[in-house]
Amino acid sequence: MHTMLNPVEPLKLEGASYILGGDALQVLKLLPANSIRCCVTSPPYWGLRDYGTTGQIGVENNLNDYIDALVVIFREVKRVLTDDGTLWLNLGDAYTSGGRAYRAPDKKTDNGHVVRGLPFRPPTPEGLKPKDLIGIPWRVAFRLQEDGWYLRSDIIWYKPNAIPESVKDRPTLAHEYLFLLSKSERYYYDYNAIREATENGRGYRNKRTVWAVNTQAFPEAHFATFPEKLIEPCVKAGSAPGDYILDPFFGSGTSGLVAARLQRNFVGIDINPRYVAMAQNRILSEVKAGLS
Repeated sequence: MHTMLNPVEPLKLEGASYILGGDALQVLKLLPANSIRCCVTSPPYWGLRDYGTTGQIGVENNLNDYIDALVVIFREVKRVLTDDGTLWLNLGDAYTSGGRAYRAPDKKTDNGHVVRGLPFRPPTPEGLKPKDLIGIPWRVAFRLQEDGWYLRSDIIWYKPNAIPESVKDRPTLAHEYLFLLSKSERYYYDYNAIREATENGRGYRNKRTVWAVNTQAFPEAHFATFPEKLIEPCVKAGSAPGDYILDPFFGSGTSGLVAARLQRNFVGIDINPRYVAMAQNRILSEVKAGLS
């Protein structure tokens, strides 16, 4: 695995995995076109966490600025994808602030050393009301569709171990969305690699669109990381051994870890040097242990 911080020259992908430090958009521009088979990623959610890095995504006051930034980044992702490449995008939703401009400390979004919950709440987006569900994942998905992506599937990530909520005027939130988007009308998708057992256990069927996956903590990162079991089907269906997997919001490196376990190469990008070092140490330690 090769690690580069703040790369300044175009990168040739030559059968090795890379963790690259820097702004996702700028680093993506250094990657060759048509070089990545599959992108699996979960960008920072809007208005939720402060990762302590200048230029970070998710702290915009205006929701449209957040969506615009993601559209531009994923436009560059589309450039580096092969013509038969896919994007698997996980995003969480949020509610309007109801006029509150502050956020109290919250153990769900603050671990005190690597990441903190945002101390402010972004203003209610234009056209919405207090207590409205914003619909961020779908707003992003539709904008990507307008930008040329094929929106092929919405997948419900059901969280059996979802964190309880104290709300009494709506159901407790226990799911997020995972979108499958493709660069072209026809694309690589190995449905046999992710067949699932039928209810009676006597055979296998095409994977359904509701995936029950527990959230997964990693002590050195924020309260919950991209779960490995959520990433595995994306990598298996969207690539073959030896292909490249891309994650422009690499964080603690779970997508790279899964890719390595499944005999894929990976390119991970993160703007925060602490996360670059964390991901490298995590993956290297598991490589030494045999990727068990």
